[in-house]
Amino acid sequence: MDMQLGMDAKIEEEYAYQSNLLQEFKNISNIDKARIFKSDSSLSSQGMFCISQPNLVENKRRKFILSCTIFKESNSSVKFQWAPFPIEMSGVSIIIPSPSGSKLLVVRNPENDGPSRFEIWSSSHMEKEFHISQSVHGSVYTDGWFEGISWNLGETCIAYIAEEPSPARPSFNDMGYKKGAFSDKDCGNWKGQGDWENDWGETYAGKRQPALFVININSGEVQAVKGIDKSLSVGQVVWAPSTQGSEQYLVFVGWSSMTRKLGMKYCSNRPCALYAIKAPYYDPKTFEPESLNSTAGETRALNLTQSISSALFPRFSPDGKFLVFLSASSSVDSGVHLATNSLHRIDWLTNGKIHQFVKIYDIIPVVMCAEDGCFPGLYCTTIHSNSWLSDGYTMIISSIWHSSQVLLSVNVLRSSRSPRSDS
Repeated sequence: MDMQLGMDAKIEEEYAYQSNLLQEFKNISNIDKARIFKSDSSLSSQGMFCISQPNLVENKRRKFILSCTIFKESNSSVKFQWAPFPIEMSGVSIIIPSPSGSKLLVVRNPENDGPSRFEIWSSSHMEKEFHISQSVHGSVYTDGWFEGISWNLGETCIAYIAEEPSPARPSFNDMGYKKGAFSDKDCGNWKGQGDWENDWGETYAGKRQPALFVININSGEVQAVKGIDKSLSVGQVVWAPSTQGSEQYLVFVGWSSMTRKLGMKYCSNRPCALYAIKAPYYDPKTFEPESLNSTAGETRALNLTQSISSALFPRFSPDGKFLVFLSASSSVDSGVHLATNSLHRIDWLTNGKIHQFVKIYDIIPVVMCAEDGCFPGLYCTTIHSNSWLSDGYTMIISSIWHSSQVLLSVNVLRSSRSPRSDS
């Protein structure tokens, strides 16, 4: 075997060993997300697994979907019957099933300056496809932190977080500043960069301002949700439950960017709060958007958690009676990046009207000095979107317990102390 110049046999052997080891790791796939769908049978249910695998040549990850049928055995165990092969989802950024499981949203983020593509799939075919240009918004956030994609209960609208449209850039020619738009191909013309804008850095290089949008999947019309302060970067939106005739609300997390943006995903010590805002309303017959508040003008987002310095990952109970959220207030108050968390509950509106002054109940408080052998405190980085057991008040939360990752069963109706009031 010919050896490269300056490389002895021992180094060649080490490179070959490392290369083979890398190939073995490359063949290991990861389960990124898993969902269980309702079934007509009480003895089985359907599962869908989102799987990814490294693609070393293109420096990307391949994404697959693998389906299975889950059977309940007589001895209380379960049996998985897997599909023969996974199906690759080329160019797919994220997939989100509707609440009933009858529809599937597939989002394909743009390449270069192309449009975002929203596909609505049924069980047998693609029903609709919408192309949303860069003038409406940029890429949809699918990162797991700012990410928020939520169907409404009627499965007619989807709320999501996407990059705010880029501001217009000034154009120039040999005579200086030029009014009006021009083509990039025009000879002797060039575009300036415009005012410098801070981005969120780290895994968000080039991401300036996540904003909230709603798309009507019947008409394909997209609305930017009005009434949110421009100083807020928003994320983690969920569609609040509503009763017939009551107003519909969106609940989201807002981070103030009045100081500096650099650093987000690994900085849980940034102050943030839960906000609620009235959702755009569409007439079910014409699908035409109406004013957010036709009697009092534009509605404004309400801060629901003013008495606490951090509120993340809002999750509604299955019956819609209360809203549970995670807090990293101990990190915010101390400056530590990953201090112990706490879990809280808000009793949701009963009369169809939201109020700014709500009571916050502590479900799991901050544990500063745990006793030996006792619960060490809550240490988690997310709350899964569907973490409820069938009783409707028990959540399953992943947390770190000493040196192990464990699953915690939490009764959210049990409060550790009296409610705090934001009034």
